[in-house]
Amino acid sequence: MSETPEIQMVDLTGQYQRLKSPIDEAMARVLMSGRYINGPEVRSFSEALSEYLGVKHVIPCGNGTDALQAALMALNLNPGDEVITTSFSFIATVEVIALLGLKPVLVDVDPDTYNIDPELVREAVTPRTKAVIPVHLFGQSAAMEDIMLIAREYGLNVIEDAAQSLGADYKLNGSRQMLGTIGDIGCTSFFPTKNLGCFGDGGACFTDDDALAEKLRMIVNHGAKKKYMNEIVGVNSRLDTLQAAVLNEKIKHLDDFVTRRRQAAAYYYEALKDLSFLQLPLQISQGEHSFNQFTIRVPDDRRDELKQYLSDSGIPGMVYYPSPLHKQPVFEDHGITNQSLPVSEMLCEQVLSLPLHTEMTEEQLEFITTKIRQFS
Repeated sequence: MSETPEIQMVDLTGQYQRLKSPIDEAMARVLMSGRYINGPEVRSFSEALSEYLGVKHVIPCGNGTDALQAALMALNLNPGDEVITTSFSFIATVEVIALLGLKPVLVDVDPDTYNIDPELVREAVTPRTKAVIPVHLFGQSAAMEDIMLIAREYGLNVIEDAAQSLGADYKLNGSRQMLGTIGDIGCTSFFPTKNLGCFGDGGACFTDDDALAEKLRMIVNHGAKKKYMNEIVGVNSRLDTLQAAVLNEKIKHLDDFVTRRRQAAAYYYEALKDLSFLQLPLQISQGEHSFNQFTIRVPDDRRDELKQYLSDSGIPGMVYYPSPLHKQPVFEDHGITNQSLPVSEMLCEQVLSLPLHTEMTEEQLEFITTKIRQFS
């Protein structure tokens, strides 16, 4: 390598340039139509995503956080009802629980997969528990077989947070199911850096349950089935037509996007497998990872040192997440900040996500892994 390649955490511009012509044409059609809200592209994208996931209903909305909120609102929960989820996630997962007056119950995660520990979910169930939100973190499935068994045993609803895992799957009862389609409701985000990202904010809920789908559609539309006839309290959360037009084009390439991410991850696994100063993420055998992030662990208080070393070499790195949710000051009044979740706390001190996106070249991957191997 004669010179240092330019490296980004996510190369959104490069992906756009590769798909520029059809995306520009799709957006131009919307601009010429003037149908910016609930245009035909929203329905066609909903149908395309439904077919991709193998699920009956896809309900687009404004963003991934709204998707989680709408899902909880659809379950007829009461203030004080408990919802179990992970502390090692983005704040939206717990934020919506608190926002609706529900009680978040946070449990620890598996140190190798970073996903919620189902045995700790079981231990956390009480008579007030009504739902579980497993997060398929960084693109890999949580232990859905165990979680669904627990949910059936205790009569709990399951909302899958699939914001980072679109395109990943899980083998359940002998067949592979796309993440987000296993529980009662799946939720995702189309934030630009996601595996399927738009050019702003966007999200969706999906379900096979006809009644839940009808209620979700009402919730994201001010609680109405028809205009000016509002039957329940809802919100205003729509995927706008321009974003749907972008997603309509990009979903055609989603399998390719995920394949490219898996290929980059495979390069990391092979090049870094024998390094003793870091730990690579474990891939479960029951499902295929979609690698929204490639997140390593760096023990012995060396994470920040490695991050700075890479930055000095022109290699970005990100820490997802620097603080577990049970240590966030916003939740001090929710009775969860005084607990100890040692694995989540340890991960926040050790995790480092390396650059990974659909436009990565072998030259970039070689440069990154060579620099990491030279770290001492």
